[in-house]
Amino acid sequence: MTAATSPHPWLRRFRPAAHARMRLICLPHAGGGANAYRSWAALLPTGVDLLCVQYPGREDRFTDPPVDDMSALVAAAADGLEPLLDRPYAVFGHSMGSAVGYELARELRGRGHAGPTRLFASGRRAPADAPGGRVHQADDDALVAELVRLGGTEREILDDPGLRAAVLGYVRSDYRLIERYRPLAGPPLDCPVSVFVGDRDPEVDAASARRWDTATTGRVDVQEFPGGHFYLAARRGEVVRALLRRIDPALVAQGPWPSTP
Repeated sequence: MTAATSPHPWLRRFRPAAHARMRLICLPHAGGGANAYRSWAALLPTGVDLLCVQYPGREDRFTDPPVDDMSALVAAAADGLEPLLDRPYAVFGHSMGSAVGYELARELRGRGHAGPTRLFASGRRAPADAPGGRVHQADDDALVAELVRLGGTEREILDDPGLRAAVLGYVRSDYRLIERYRPLAGPPLDCPVSVFVGDRDPEVDAASARRWDTATTGRVDVQEFPGGHFYLAARRGEVVRALLRRIDPALVAQGPWPSTP
């Protein structure tokens, strides 16, 4: 397994990409880290530089205090990305990462940079429909029940008292961030937005996903994949191909395509 490099404390790169002609910036879900996208490095052609945002408080940033405010999170990630905006980029976020990606794209544009060529919003309602919630105020058992409901967290981790305590600390911080989130001030995006959803996701369906048209003046399209909230774990090959087709159909032909779903 290739070790990640860190062009900035908030960013991880799982494959060298000196000659890439575009960058793909990926934002993890609540409780997730950059490693959620590690397997994508083998699926993307060399013309795409995969940059994964690493939230503090987890994985190799476990000792850093988590950030539970959207404005602060977005500003810190933007600081790391600014020196890398020398070529076109697209943004992909899953669940909480979709909201972070939307606000990150607006923050970068507000700093005078070009916006993304496309935003990919996965498993999340439009910012205008941010549902709020009180899971972050609940006890540990209720927080675990929420993680089990959505899937995506290994049961062995939740059953181990030490691991469970470590994980729930930053999960609770992420839930505090996303449940208190409301769209930040400023105009909508003007790029296309592609929304990916699982056809059995309890959080969002294809009809509600179309409400992302309130977040951009560009075109919005929606694609369903078989699966629940974390459909992309089992369908990563399909997801990456769908993503590349929208960025540039020529990239799909470049492969390689290992035998993944």
